[in-house]
Amino acid sequence: MTLSQNSSGSPDLPVLDVQGLQTHFFTHGGVVKAVDGVDLRVCAGEIVGLVGESGSGKSITGFSVIGLIDAPGRIVGGHIRYLGEELVGATEARLQRLRGKEIAMIFQDPMMTLNPVLRVDTQMVEAIHAHEKVSAAGARDRALTALAMVGIPSPQERLLAYPHQLSGGMRQRVAIAIALLNRPKLIIADEPTTALDVTIQAQILYEVQKLCRETGTALVWITHDLAVVSGLADRIAVMYAGRIVESGATDDVIHQPSHPYTQGLINSIPTRATHGSLLRQIPGMTPSLLHLPQGCAFRPRCTYASDICLTVPQATDIPPAKSVRCWHALG
Repeated sequence: MTLSQNSSGSPDLPVLDVQGLQTHFFTHGGVVKAVDGVDLRVCAGEIVGLVGESGSGKSITGFSVIGLIDAPGRIVGGHIRYLGEELVGATEARLQRLRGKEIAMIFQDPMMTLNPVLRVDTQMVEAIHAHEKVSAAGARDRALTALAMVGIPSPQERLLAYPHQLSGGMRQRVAIAIALLNRPKLIIADEPTTALDVTIQAQILYEVQKLCRETGTALVWITHDLAVVSGLADRIAVMYAGRIVESGATDDVIHQPSHPYTQGLINSIPTRATHGSLLRQIPGMTPSLLHLPQGCAFRPRCTYASDICLTVPQATDIPPAKSVRCWHALG
């Protein structure tokens, strides 16, 4: 199977195709529109960076894909298709068969993945046996390989450890290794390298990128850090207040941002050119999803805002392959 062709045999069918996704939370204070009309497409071997500030809806988008939305939240509209199969409305039994085997998620907090009372080897071997009939020795060898892949020294010793005996960064690397165990076709990574030092972060980014290129695994990398995805992702989708406001090839988005919010994120990244000077911050704060401003949600923070911004902008295609949701798209 080539990287451009998925298991269905069709070279054009994306691994993940999200259309018009709406995930709302029904609280006593009102309806929180955490995800409000998101479109996201990821093909085999492709890495898409989902970028935005905290509270923009990035993680909820990832949880929606893998079916981890609980009350008071629920998906109220849109489609989530995995290799053409509709996952919105799928049974829990079906989702459990997919999770860990074909679709894996790496959480920001490793303790959402690791059981504190089980040794690392038990957890990794069980993760393999849940989906495959493999000998105990074969499963253990695969676990050792995965631990080595994410830069864990003395993996034989780490297999015998309990999570509390490992540092926070070490636990996160174990969680990433578990996600890679069953060679999933799709990985949702929710800021998995935030707690790691720069050297280990670079190693994991390299290994993940290599995995996608060699096996055709599709990856959605969720982060607030544009600097990380600029060297990792093939495409970037910028999210604000529950919506994708700009998407396109990484170089196009980074070097020619079209949305003022994207431009603000890029301007806030320290570079050699800005050494010794104040960074240009985005004014104001992200709005409450319970009380979104009229029209464009970014309007109160935008220096380009005008009366037309009181009307919600629709996504507009910008040749050759970029999309932006803004009345005042930057040239």
